[in-house]
Amino acid sequence: MKRERGAALLLAMLTVTLVATLSAAALWQQWRSAEVEAAERRRLQAGWILVGALDWARLILREDGRSNRNSGASDHLGEPWATPLEEARLSSFLAADKNNSAEELMPAFLSGEMVDLQSRLNFRNLVKLNRTGTEAKAEISATDVATFTRLFSLLNLPAAELTAATDNLLRTTERALNDPKPSDSPLLPQRYAQLRWLGLSERTLAALQPHVTVLPERTPLNVNTASAEALSASVPALDLALAQQVVGSRAVAPFNDLAAAIARIPGASERTVTRETHDVRSRFFEVRARLRLDDVLIEERSLVQRNGLITQVRWRERVSAS
Repeated sequence: MKRERGAALLLAMLTVTLVATLSAAALWQQWRSAEVEAAERRRLQAGWILVGALDWARLILREDGRSNRNSGASDHLGEPWATPLEEARLSSFLAADKNNSAEELMPAFLSGEMVDLQSRLNFRNLVKLNRTGTEAKAEISATDVATFTRLFSLLNLPAAELTAATDNLLRTTERALNDPKPSDSPLLPQRYAQLRWLGLSERTLAALQPHVTVLPERTPLNVNTASAEALSASVPALDLALAQQVVGSRAVAPFNDLAAAIARIPGASERTVTRETHDVRSRFFEVRARLRLDDVLIEERSLVQRNGLITQVRWRERVSAS
């Protein structure tokens, strides 16, 4: 009898343990499912908000293009697109109706900025194409090599890296024209970070980043938005001190056209400041949007190309938020 009672007690204890284990497992699975669902919902919400921010930026660029077309104005750092958006609660941008108070909206905070990428020297300009179609031929642009050589000198960077990267860019462009098969030459870079494929070191990339970009086609430098270093490198007779003075003066009175730029930039001439190398308007912009949801920070960057009133997104990428 005692043995039977002991066995029954042991069986009851095992049953309770099994039920408790199964219950805990069920609760954990339910909690995990809820967390996964919340994370997926947050990801989708963040994606839609960032798409909305990008569309908003495209609208600003389009209206700026319309204004420039009607007034003949230039692109400069005093325009609305150049003003950064400081972090603000998303609900402040929404017109909540009487059935939807601001307290009920998702606690999301949005910030961002737009950068004129033609304020930087385009690394792809180092190689140019003569003729088009099957007769296209790639060759090094002596003018742009001289510009980048001056920039490397200003920043105390090794000229050997520039020479090697230019040669790699030329080989890659030639292979892209003549041999669609995989080759042993570096891939043609589409974004700035990919310049390391051409042999540029991390130190060189970090020093060049404020002054150099990578764009899908040849682009002139916008004299209204370029850094003093980029201006000095692009105009042979303009030293860095004078370039810094130009940057200060254009903040008060931007250049309306290249003729005004030539008249006001020391050492500039119609030979060194041409429509091929310089401009007062821009077509390529980088849109940076940052979204904060609780303790999660999401940052996205996009390349927007503006042609007249048409704004086209060339690429989008999520980046590590710092």
